[in-house]
Amino acid sequence: MSSIEEVIARMDQIVADCRTQKSRIGYFAILYRQVTRRIKEGIDLGEFEDNARMERLDIIFAQRFFDAYENYLSDNTTSQSWLCAFDATKKTGKVILQHLLLGINAHINLDLGIATVQTTQGNGLEAIKEDFDKINIILASMVDGVKANLSIISPLFGFLIQLADGKDELLLNFSIQIARDGAWEFAQEYSTTQDIDQCFTVRDQAIYRIANKIVNPGKFFGWIVFIINLTEWNSIPEVMDRLEGIVRKATPNNLRTAQL
Repeated sequence: MSSIEEVIARMDQIVADCRTQKSRIGYFAILYRQVTRRIKEGIDLGEFEDNARMERLDIIFAQRFFDAYENYLSDNTTSQSWLCAFDATKKTGKVILQHLLLGINAHINLDLGIATVQTTQGNGLEAIKEDFDKINIILASMVDGVKANLSIISPLFGFLIQLADGKDELLLNFSIQIARDGAWEFAQEYSTTQDIDQCFTVRDQAIYRIANKIVNPGKFFGWIVFIINLTEWNSIPEVMDRLEGIVRKATPNNLRTAQL
């Protein structure tokens, strides 16, 4: 792929395929497509420190998701992190937010650091740090917006989010800010390692363990997740349609004032 327009077109196809096949992979694909649309808008508006470099990063970053998705559908080898996320979409009893966070976990915690290093091509990472953070600002803002409006398709979850008073990360064992910081540390490690394959394997195993905690949050929180799931919409295409509107509404308008 050579342009962000091609990336969005491929995402459109994945979303359409997931809707037709009633695959929950479409939940993350819808969120990620909107993140990419917002990045494209930012590039068009000149919001990034280096807009051409940001487009390269976006293309390389997205290709890792496309490769994982296509390998999974073809029964080819993929990372443990993505395998856990994709396998979970075939299981009932998982809530919508779990599927979103599993995709984010694999893509931010594992893929983003690698894509960042490949984008800089050995020219050092510090110059790209500000734009790296902006990707995470977009994602974090959208996830917060999704959680705030998820009551439309997950009534009980929406109620519990209000009661959680900012502590909802405990429910599903995941923090985007921690993921952002860890992804940057991994990028630094990956850029200097003498054994890329070993570095990747160790990181993938660590991120898989996070994914497994998201899938299996423990007996107490697992019971809460089970109850929430009973109140969520069951139709995957209908959830995808409504989720599309939710993520559009959650898209940040101004990256300069948004905070992670």
